[in-house]
This record gives sequence, C-alpha cells and structure tokens, in this order.
Amino acid sequence: MTPNPTYIHERLDWPTLHWNQRQLAPKLAEVRHAQGRLLGRMEGLGFLLREEAVLHTLTQDALKTSEIEGEILNAAAVRSSLARRLGMDIAGAVPSDRHVDGVVDMLLDATRNFEKPLTVERLYGWHAALFPTGRSGMNKISVGKWRNDTNGPMQVVSGPVGREKVHFEAPAAARLPAELAAFVRWANTADDTDPVLRAAIAHFWFVTLHPFDDGNGRIARAIVDWALARSEGSAQRFYSMSAQIRAERTAYYDILEQMQKSGPDITTWMEWFLDCLGRAINGAEATLSAVLQKARFWERHGTHTFNDRQRRLLNKLLDGFEGKLTTSKWAAIAKCSQDTAQRDIQGLVEMGILVKDAAGGRSTSYSVVEVG
Repeated sequence: MTPNPTYIHERLDWPTLHWNQRQLAPKLAEVRHAQGRLLGRMEGLGFLLREEAVLHTLTQDALKTSEIEGEILNAAAVRSSLARRLGMDIAGAVPSDRHVDGVVDMLLDATRNFEKPLTVERLYGWHAALFPTGRSGMNKISVGKWRNDTNGPMQVVSGPVGREKVHFEAPAAARLPAELAAFVRWANTADDTDPVLRAAIAHFWFVTLHPFDDGNGRIARAIVDWALARSEGSAQRFYSMSAQIRAERTAYYDILEQMQKSGPDITTWMEWFLDCLGRAINGAEATLSAVLQKARFWERHGTHTFNDRQRRLLNKLLDGFEGKLTTSKWAAIAKCSQDTAQRDIQGLVEMGILVKDAAGGRSTSYSVVEVG
C-alpha cells in the first residue's frame, strides 16, 4: 500500500468500499421490480418456450462477453454448443471447437450452478476453459493460475507502440493469493447488502485485482452472471448483462478507469451498473418477442408438411438469419443442389410462408411472411 496512491488498490483502506445506499435505493427498487416482472412473464410461457428464451439469452451472453474483448465467435457454433449441453434438439446444429465450448462451459457453470460457492479452484477452472490451448492469440500464458508478472506489471494500455497510454496498473502478483482469498471469502459470505449490489461490487473488485494473464473481463462478467442468478434464485437467464455492456462498451471502460483512480466511494460505478442492468432487463422484451413470434409461427403452420431441410432452414430464419436468403445460401446451408433448394423454396412460397423480396433477377431473395 502507498501513502499517495494512484489506484484504489494502493489505498491503505483497500478493499474497504463505500456507496450511498440512499442514492442507490430508487434505481435498485426499479431494477428489482423489473427482474420480478420479467421472471413472472417468462414463467407463464411454458417449459419449451422458456428453454428457447434461455438458449437465445445465453448465446448472446457468450457472443457479447467475447466481443467486448474484440473476439468474434461463430454464433451458430455457440448456439449448437449450448443446445448440446442443455439437452436441446435444435435445427441446423453445427460442430463447435474447444474455444467456443470453453466459453459456454464457463457461462453454464456460473449460471446453472449458482448455488455453489465461488472458489479459487472454480476461477482457475473457468480460466482454463477460456484458454484450452494455453495461449492467448500467439502468446503463451499461465493457465488456471494467477499471473506471475514475469514480463512486468499487469497494465491496461492503449495506443501505438512507443506512445502507449496506461489506463490502469493492477496489484503486484505477490499480493494475489491473499487478495483473492479475501475476495472469495466475501463473495460467499452473506450480509445485509442486496444481492444485485453485491454483483456490482464483485465485478469491480475482481477487475481491480486483474489476477490472470488474460480473460479477466470475461471472468468478471461470469461472476456477475453467477451473482445475478443468486439474486433471483434461478438458473434460467432471460437477459444478458454482457450484451448490454457490449452496447455501452466505451462508457463501461470509462467508468471503470475513473473509479480505479478514485477513493473508496464507488457509488458512481454502482449507479452505472444498475442503469445498465435495467436496460439489459428491458432489452429482454426483444427476446420474449422473438420467442413468441417463433411459437406463433409454428402454431399457425403446424398443419403443413415440411421436409427436414425446410424445417431446419425455417428455424434458422426465425432465429435471426443474417443477410438475405437466396437459393444459393439455401443450397449451401442445407447441403443440397440448387435445383433442390429452388423446389424447397418454391414449396414454401406456395404455402404462403416465404415471399419473394422486391429485387429480382440474379439477386432474388426471400423472407418469412410475418405472423400477426
């Protein structure tokens, strides 16, 4: 600890943190009400629709927590990996690699096993799952263990080589065993702090320690998922905090940097977290709308007879197909000839399920007719 600290973890009173409970109370009450309202609405959907909503939410969670760090995962592979682990049979399942499976395994462990304590070994396991090859990009890293600072202090930097800007420098590696022991002890000890506020504190505390060579942000957000699942007493996730943070990534990094260089009062961070969480919960309306739209579609067209290719491609369209659906894309996805693809599409047009888009000729594309 230093007498003139630059960062919060250098303060003599670290890790003592404070916040203005009265200032946070209205936002917390609003978020808690939104949580309860969303869980109630989802409870009324029925088991299959809830499972579909959970699959959609966790897919977004895995994609966006990685995207925040500049890593783009294959959406179909993430969805397929999740479905296999959840025991769901989905159309258009594709293989997934160890890297995708690792992200999925971490998120499922955090949410499905929310009642289990957070331990050092569990954090090691999440880290190992994120880096199955022992490398981050081209760099070999220490996997499933705290960083050792062999190559210098852990810093968050930006800018070109030679003109880097240091946004944050984490505690020295020698401090980590004691620091993490204190963190997990706090995480597993109940107190009178609302569980949602504990989720915000846990995120801030963990990223301040930055204990791994890489993956700290993703693990911090998995800890948030774990804490939020505990706050709701439910393993089913219907909103994605990571997706909302991705949408507000610049503000996210700015507020974290600001608070790292401030005193022990983290009210500003807590307010931002609650606001972001509220927007994430409100954004779940889009998930609910998509799930209900898909349910109405199959209810409306349940009497039609579809071949396996048609059923698989329709589900893919209803799950949010990127770009325009053309005969060529149908043939590539369904692994069939262009002629077969054209017959499949034409059959759905005759049923009134697909409609030809305005542009014709070689750019002919099709869309699903919306179900009212």
